[in-house]
Amino acid sequence: MIPYARQSIDEDDVRAVAEVLRSDFLTGGPAVDRFEAALGETVGCPHVVACSSGTAALHLAMLALRLGPGDAVVVPSITFLASANAVKYVGADVRFADVDPDTGLMTPETLQQALNADGPGLIRAVVVVHLNGQSVDMQGIAAVARERGLFVVEDACHALGGASVLDGRRHPVGSAVASDLACFSFHPAKVIAMGEGGAVTTRDPDLAERVRRLRNHGMVRNPADFSERAQAFDAEGMPNPWYYEMPEPGFNYRASDIHCALGESQLRKLSTFLARRRELAALYDEALAPLAPLVRPVPRGPSEHDGWHLYVVLIDFARAGRSRAEVMRSVRDAGIGTQVHYLPVHRQPYYRTADRELTLSGADTYYERCLSLPMHCDLQETEIWRMIMVLRDTLA
Repeated sequence: MIPYARQSIDEDDVRAVAEVLRSDFLTGGPAVDRFEAALGETVGCPHVVACSSGTAALHLAMLALRLGPGDAVVVPSITFLASANAVKYVGADVRFADVDPDTGLMTPETLQQALNADGPGLIRAVVVVHLNGQSVDMQGIAAVARERGLFVVEDACHALGGASVLDGRRHPVGSAVASDLACFSFHPAKVIAMGEGGAVTTRDPDLAERVRRLRNHGMVRNPADFSERAQAFDAEGMPNPWYYEMPEPGFNYRASDIHCALGESQLRKLSTFLARRRELAALYDEALAPLAPLVRPVPRGPSEHDGWHLYVVLIDFARAGRSRAEVMRSVRDAGIGTQVHYLPVHRQPYYRTADRELTLSGADTYYERCLSLPMHCDLQETEIWRMIMVLRDTLA
């Protein structure tokens, strides 16, 4: 079976994890610091906080911005559930934005439409989703957000290694140049794998400190931050060595040294992984060309700006006379795994209860045609040509 995604693990990764297992620290140790430093250097951001998952990263971002009941956050409908659910975790309301029908990306125009629409809560933030590895127009989105005084959170879970162009300059996704915080996932389906893991990046030291505190139950150990002085200090005014305080509840969202050792080892191969994925994307482009316009790749910008998490095609299933489910079952029977990214979140039962009348034509159009083909570094050229032949015969 050719899976639509899988991790690429070698002996360097195994050795890195084994070294941690033989060390004194399985969590809360130096491997976490090393991974955070390596990721910060990779994306060009001064503050990085590793955490247990991409979902945890998004939740921490909402908490760091002090969003809550009475607030609203704009989220594009084409994304994974976590982008919207993290808003609900803090008690805020979700306002769904439409997307470009061909790329699935939120645009400055669809963001503006969402801001102008009626809905619950006072809009205070926008979650920008870099879908499939492609970056949104961060300059345009940031301009709209600044005009309304909104926080900007990048859901960069698909886009490690990608880039945005701001004022003519290339900035890595996660540099947080045009946002307040950026969130990553290192699930095995992503470009690099930690097993489970995530990270938050920001250029704001106060936000970074708040994220660090909230990922560890909300605990503080700095004596300068203690408020209960009678408990915190001894008779000589020295801080009690065991003492900590919790000004507000946080969560156990720490990443272990085991996960971070794997993440650091994988980061060292990021450029190799991305180069291979770009080669595969070019092969797909060549192999799919004869199937146009029935099948065509999702439009994209310069390849060097893509993170290449997924390779998605748009298929005119109605013209082919085959449903997407029939196509997926047929290629699965031939040993090929495919997936759909994603069912528009505004159509999920939980969110439909809030607004059953909401229609987002761009999101619906993208969803009706999209199909994710296998994309991972172990994929072979012969497998791509075989997949396209199977797809061609299935659609014929």
